[in-house]
Amino acid sequence: MSITTVNARIVRTAVASATLMAAALTLAACNNDDGEGVKRSGSATSSAAASQGSDTQTGDEQDAPAGGGAQDTGGKGGTCDPDKVSMTVSKVSRPINHLLLKATNNSGVTCDLPGFPALRFDDAQAATPVIEESKPQAVVSLAPGKSGYAGILTSSADGSGSEGTKVSELSVFLEGKDSATSVSLPGGSVYIDSSAKVTYWQSESANALD
Repeated sequence: MSITTVNARIVRTAVASATLMAAALTLAACNNDDGEGVKRSGSATSSAAASQGSDTQTGDEQDAPAGGGAQDTGGKGGTCDPDKVSMTVSKVSRPINHLLLKATNNSGVTCDLPGFPALRFDDAQAATPVIEESKPQAVVSLAPGKSGYAGILTSSADGSGSEGTKVSELSVFLEGKDSATSVSLPGGSVYIDSSAKVTYWQSESANALD
């Protein structure tokens, strides 16, 4: 074999080895890049998931209702129940020929005294007329234990009334209720005539006698 032939083989072998080494280095570099890329992607995914979890938690905290006890809305029982209202009638010195009707709420809830009390003296066929100008701006509401008032004119001061008579019984009806409350009259009886009238319910006794 000639020297030229031997040299040619050595050159080819060296070239082939160099090519294989280059290929191996390239493959290793690619593998390293892929590994690093996957690691970076996983880290980014974990960060995004953590961020999303944090946002979700914050949203839950914002949407969560504030704590606290039940609201105290209070109780209201509509028109007062005649069976749970005590009534008294008293005589007053001024104005003359007047009585003061007092209604006290004995129930456990606030109730209303709408309109005016319908009064029936003895066996009268009609209720005592109301004094229209005494109508208050708002319905009288009674908290438990509180009272409302109505003034009763029994007879005219100048004696101009007619059909005067003494009565010994008084029945009081609340507006919208069928049952009556029997109320004792001061001294057992009072004198009334055709001038007898009653005011609307008032929250203050002074307004009932004004």
